[in-house]
Amino acid sequence: MQNRRLKNEINVVPYIDVMLVLLVIFMVTAPMMTTSSIDVPSVGKSSQAPAEALRVNIHADESLSLSLPGQSKPRGLTREELTQVLIDAQRKNPKQPVLIVGDRKVKYEAVLQVMDELQRRQISRVALLVQPFDAKIPKK
Repeated sequence: MQNRRLKNEINVVPYIDVMLVLLVIFMVTAPMMTTSSIDVPSVGKSSQAPAEALRVNIHADESLSLSLPGQSKPRGLTREELTQVLIDAQRKNPKQPVLIVGDRKVKYEAVLQVMDELQRRQISRVALLVQPFDAKIPKK
């Protein structure tokens, strides 16, 4: 009679093969996944916006308008007109702050494009206007 002995070992080679195949599948499919839009939250603590700031308003349809200090109604501008007005305003007052006010429904890319254009034109003191948590934010 032959003496058969059971092996108490686990062969892990097939598991490693399966894991490598799954890794390749995830690496190939990850760049193809679509990303969703992110609703940027309000901040818990924000400083008060300066009253003398020029406000660049980016509306939901990505149109632009400019609110000047002391004027109640903003005026609509193209991107070229906007940058020229801001350059002229900063020539008169180099410390003039510029606030970018983006609509909640505007794409983040549109806000970044405006910020990039202002930075390329050497407009300094550009900031984003945010709402604190305390403010009443309408629900969608």
